[in-house]
Amino acid sequence: MAEELNAVIVSIEYRLVPKVYFPEQIHDVVRATKYFLQPEVLHKYSVDPGRVGISGDSAGGNLAAALGQQFSQDTNLKNKLKVQALIYPVLQALDFNTPSYQQNMNTPILPRYVMVKYWVDYFNGNYDFVQAMIVNNHTSLDVDEASSLRARLNWTSLLPTSITKNYKPVMQTTGNSRIVQEIPQLLDARSAPLIADQEVLQHLPKTYILTCEHDVLRDDGIMYAKRLESAGVEVTLDHFEDGFHGCMIFTSWPTNFSVGIRTRNSYIKWLDQNL
Repeated sequence: MAEELNAVIVSIEYRLVPKVYFPEQIHDVVRATKYFLQPEVLHKYSVDPGRVGISGDSAGGNLAAALGQQFSQDTNLKNKLKVQALIYPVLQALDFNTPSYQQNMNTPILPRYVMVKYWVDYFNGNYDFVQAMIVNNHTSLDVDEASSLRARLNWTSLLPTSITKNYKPVMQTTGNSRIVQEIPQLLDARSAPLIADQEVLQHLPKTYILTCEHDVLRDDGIMYAKRLESAGVEVTLDHFEDGFHGCMIFTSWPTNFSVGIRTRNSYIKWLDQNL
């Protein structure tokens, strides 16, 4: 990829659970990126300061999106990001019943139950909450902390009818307010970039978002693209009907899947044209 783009690629080895928990992973990527953006470091690696982008897939896409939002608000940064590229990113933990979560709840690689457990792990939360979170008891109508954020996740208006089909929103009247009280990180835009204020989104750079049909996270990416477009950001939404979560890594024998090769090529092509 570095040769194809004639680019310097830096992979940030942020610390993982259970060594550290949210928000330490974000702190790691912010520190590393700020260090790399120093003029002397960019010069050392022959990097054009006007052509720096961030990218990540899955959980890495979450961190890239959070980093992009944080940097867009940092007035002390001399070198701004030119692009961000998010590959089937994780963007919210408030609604585990979007159409893609309902459609793909038992899809291999990343079923819904596993995704919810990953969120609980990230926050060092209580596994006893997993089943309640699966049915959206953590964002029920009686959970006041979540009330102002629901509109930002209203997939009935953010998703096209070709996606929503006959799926119905799952909004509980009464739920478990203890969940967000004990895990307030669920409502933090650094963990859930999809719920960020519109004023934050409008300052983000040109964006590429890749989504896959057979992925619980599909709608997170599509809704984020819609919110960014509404904020005036130039967005390319690249959706693969035969894609699944993690498919881009399947490009080498014996798992050289066609969709893996096509997603990778599409991603690199966009970076080549926009970075």
